[in-house]
Amino acid sequence: MTDGPEPSEPSPPTGERVAELAESLAEVRARIAAACTAAGRAPDEVRLLAVTKTFPAADVAALVDLGLREFGENREQEAAGKVAELAALRPRVPRAEIGWQMIGRLQRNKARSVIGWADQIQSVDSERLAEALASAVRVAIDNGARVDPLAVLVQASLDDDPKRGGCPLPDLVRLANRIEKFSELKLHGVMAVAPLDDEPREAFERLRSVMVTLGEHHPAARELSIGMSGDLEVAIACGSTCVRVGTALLGGRRLASA
Repeated sequence: MTDGPEPSEPSPPTGERVAELAESLAEVRARIAAACTAAGRAPDEVRLLAVTKTFPAADVAALVDLGLREFGENREQEAAGKVAELAALRPRVPRAEIGWQMIGRLQRNKARSVIGWADQIQSVDSERLAEALASAVRVAIDNGARVDPLAVLVQASLDDDPKRGGCPLPDLVRLANRIEKFSELKLHGVMAVAPLDDEPREAFERLRSVMVTLGEHHPAARELSIGMSGDLEVAIACGSTCVRVGTALLGGRRLASA
């Protein structure tokens, strides 16, 4: 009697898919460059975070071959498996060169598992989640599993919809102050998602004004992660330092589990 079939090896990217991704990547980079020029900013002021949720590790491997090194995931369990699969597909690329970031809502009971693969958490929206992450990092440091603090962003709510997560803007600086008290966490800045039914510019500008106040208290927290496939130009005009691009780069959803 056996325990079932051995897990199959992850499939490598096909030449057709690599060509498709290369074309999309060039288009996204051109959009970022044009938006930066229009805003009077240098293109290297804005980093591209490839949102690979629901896409296979083969796509991530292809993007690594094309020069990308930062990837965002929304689901802890999916991401953990994908990180391992990428390591199998690209064993010659050091893990330290790849930046995996959690950008989706995170439950406190997933804190210990998520810090096993995530280099940055962009979705910290409560003191309780920050405390859970700090505790998990403390245990990992004590066990020798990690050395450095965990990089985090405060997720701001731009529409006050609790189902979408995020800290209300009036409470954002207070939450940042709390995060700074945990030596296991390093505050890098703020992340937000545009409202669903409103134009993003006004919401992004409101957040930008809060960032000024945040900077007075936490000058090192300069990251502003706003902008996705449909609104990256507006986000860059409003000061974004990180655009999270999925659909424009990878197309429609791929994994059956999505």
